[in-house]
Formats: sequence, structure tokens, C-alpha cells
Amino acid sequence: MQRIIIIGCCGSGKSTLAVKLAQKLCLPLVHLDRLKFFGNWQERSKDEFNKLLLAELEKPRWIIDGNYNRTIPLRMEYCDTVIFLDFKRTACLWGVITRIIKYHGKTRPDMGGNCPERLDFEFLRFVWDFKTKHRKRYLEMLENAIDKKVIILRNRRQVKKFLNEVDK
Repeated sequence: MQRIIIIGCCGSGKSTLAVKLAQKLCLPLVHLDRLKFFGNWQERSKDEFNKLLLAELEKPRWIIDGNYNRTIPLRMEYCDTVIFLDFKRTACLWGVITRIIKYHGKTRPDMGGNCPERLDFEFLRFVWDFKTKHRKRYLEMLENAIDKKVIILRNRRQVKKFLNEVDK
């Protein structure tokens, strides 16, 4: 595992897993949110974001966490391992709510620029609908990832067990 992407619903713990796995495997860590947002929730242009992402993908070793659905096929071309956090919607909603409480008014460590955490009902709706709107497509992509190591973790207990079993 030298090039790992971590995907899954918001609140499933992609960034938390990425940080722990990067430390354990001594891999550089790239948070897609840091590439996308540069301050006050302002987004980089699609072209600028694509250039930044491609520069990271061309490096020999990394972990990249985040979805940005349009970029998953490109990231899958470069990665050797895909980790899909396929959690229940209630677990993801709980993850988002606890994150909002923890970081309310502050910028999370995995976020770019000055983007203070806030309560956003549209975002909560996205989290609730994630499984019905995105899961099938994710699973289809993973089924077609023949030359990739695919790891599907369905809850935080499985994530913890996976981290305990990962060797350097």
C-alpha cells in the first residue's frame, strides 16, 4: 500500500483514518478539501484543482482522502489501494454532528484556508441521502477495480481492527 485513496460518506471518518494510516505507514497525506478550498469557503477553479491533484497523484507515495466524485476515476488510475468507508447513514450523521460541535467556528485540520465549521442543513441532507444516491456507483467502481486492493469497512470497529492489523 503505497498509493491509497479513502472514499465514503461525509462523517464516516475518512480524514481521521487517513491521518492514522499515514502516520502508521509513513506516507504523505493529501486532504482533497485542502486542495479545493483556499479560504472563507472559496473554491479553487476546476482547472487549478485538477492541476494540484494531478501533481499529487504523480508522486510515488501518498494517501488521499475525500470524495469529489468526478475525480475518483482519475485517482483510481493512480492508486494501488481503495478504502471505502461504507457506514450506515446514522453513523455518518453522528460523525458530522460531532465534528460540527467540536470545530464550530474553527477550521478543521484537514480543511483548506480559513473555512470555519458551521451547521448546514443542505449538507446534512446530503449526508442522509449519500447511501441512496452514491453507494451503488461506488460499489460498481470498486467491482471494476480489478488491479487494485479494495478494502470495504462498514463501521468504526472494523476501522479500528484494520488499523491494528496494518503493518509498516
